[in-house]
Amino acid sequence: MNVIRFSDLCANGQAAGQRVFIRADLNVPQADDGSITEDTRVRASVPCIQMALAAGAAVMVTSHLGRPTEGEFKPEDSLAPVAKRLAELLGRDVPLVANWVDGVTVAPGQVVLLENCRVNKGEKKNNEELARKMAALCDIYVNDAFGTAHRAEGTTYGIAQFAPIACAGPLLAAEIDAIGKALANPKRPLAAIVAGSKVSTKLTILKSLSQNVDQLIVGGGIANTFMLAAGLNIGKSLAEADLVDEAKAVIDAMKARGAEVPIPTDVVTAKTFAADAVATVKKATEVEDDDLILDIGPETAAKLAAQLKQAGTIVWNGPVGVFEFAAFENGTKVIAQAIAESSAFSIAGGGDTLAAIAKYGIEKQVGYISTGGGAFLEILEGKTLPAFEILAKRAAG
Repeated sequence: MNVIRFSDLCANGQAAGQRVFIRADLNVPQADDGSITEDTRVRASVPCIQMALAAGAAVMVTSHLGRPTEGEFKPEDSLAPVAKRLAELLGRDVPLVANWVDGVTVAPGQVVLLENCRVNKGEKKNNEELARKMAALCDIYVNDAFGTAHRAEGTTYGIAQFAPIACAGPLLAAEIDAIGKALANPKRPLAAIVAGSKVSTKLTILKSLSQNVDQLIVGGGIANTFMLAAGLNIGKSLAEADLVDEAKAVIDAMKARGAEVPIPTDVVTAKTFAADAVATVKKATEVEDDDLILDIGPETAAKLAAQLKQAGTIVWNGPVGVFEFAAFENGTKVIAQAIAESSAFSIAGGGDTLAAIAKYGIEKQVGYISTGGGAFLEILEGKTLPAFEILAKRAAG
């Protein structure tokens, strides 16, 4: 995908003295007192801001935070805690500007944070009048918020239509590169791990991937539905019996291409869903009517690990068992370690996946960790994200 890159503009001196508007993703989790409980997104936004400042630009940064009501600003909607954390990370003052749509005063070498963009009327519906006003504030618009790239809003799409130059920041550019490497031009074999509680929420992803991947590893409640489709008893495990035909269609589509959906040969079961439940390893053909399947078994995990180590590219979305419970974490742990040890290019995304990566300490061994949950899933579905689409259009002139 061809987009203008902010890093190129800075390297060529095109950002010097220019007004740069950065749409970042600073939507961080907060405690009841408003303090930030996890600042990954704020830290991830720093390189783009520093790049703009080093290039001699006058820098404006904005983001949404939470779910404010448009046109009704409340103190809890404020980016004030973010401004404070950003100031600490940048080692400089970061003034917070409210009511900024009609004009912002910022000099080259300075940075200001523009208050929560979702408070502006027309932001979510991408109102053209609002988009044009925001575009008039800048010479260069930079989208560095992959987490919102699947939404066509004022600060993610509209402003990019009307700004003199619209480009991708380093974080967004890295996502575009990683996604291209993993899906558009993958080194084969291409293995995808798609896990989660429901087939229904991932059905379009499974269908899309079944046209492209060499191995489609399913886990969690999704695997239970596929086990049903393969004629196995799954006891009282979480599954969607009404989607068995859809699961069969995915299996058949893969088979027709000489690819496969590996069905677990052994599982870890319990009689109740609890951290202290007794875990029993059994063959997939021996599941009893009152069993709950909470993980893949060691034989299945070892087989999948061996396949992942042979892969050229791995896409990972979702843990394969209830990894939060020690007795049912082995499958996810073995898969995580196999990805870490594989020479394949790996890309991972989704909240639970990131939690598993952190739990097993393999951040450095994963090729690329995606920063956007919903946006990452839509990419896997084969959709073109609105933010990518408008930046590509602008790059094409």
